[in-house]
Amino acid sequence: MTQAQKSTKATATKSRAAVGFSDEERAAMKEHAQELKTAARRGSRASKADGEADVLAKIAEMAEPDRTMAERIHAIVKANAPALTPKLWYGMPAYAKDGKVVCFFQTAEKFKSRYATFGFNDIATLDEGTMWPTAFALTKLTADDAKHLGALVKKAIG
Repeated sequence: MTQAQKSTKATATKSRAAVGFSDEERAAMKEHAQELKTAARRGSRASKADGEADVLAKIAEMAEPDRTMAERIHAIVKANAPALTPKLWYGMPAYAKDGKVVCFFQTAEKFKSRYATFGFNDIATLDEGTMWPTAFALTKLTADDAKHLGALVKKAIG
């Protein structure tokens, strides 16, 4: 193989890697596939308690300060929207209504970010004019932040 052919091959490999999924994204997709398999195995006997146990186990695995924030967010969601069902979603604690994820907590560690995120999917009814926030960066969770998130979760479920 000539030097030009080696160089072209190396460039093509780098380009494909740059366009593909990151290691963290691939890991999240694998977690989601496992979550779907677990849900399929549980079938109709699945309960809200199963989802909550999964979420609490995932929270227990988290490093600080994400674990403390996730515990508080779990309590906030349960208190303000008890109808939502806890479940794992791409390896993250999430809360669903009729099987569709309304909101979720993403650790800073998940995608090697400098902050954790609490986000809402489009099923959440947070509409406010023509533009509104759907995700919030969290470095810590103050009492005011907790109150604000609780109000948003209530609004999200209508």
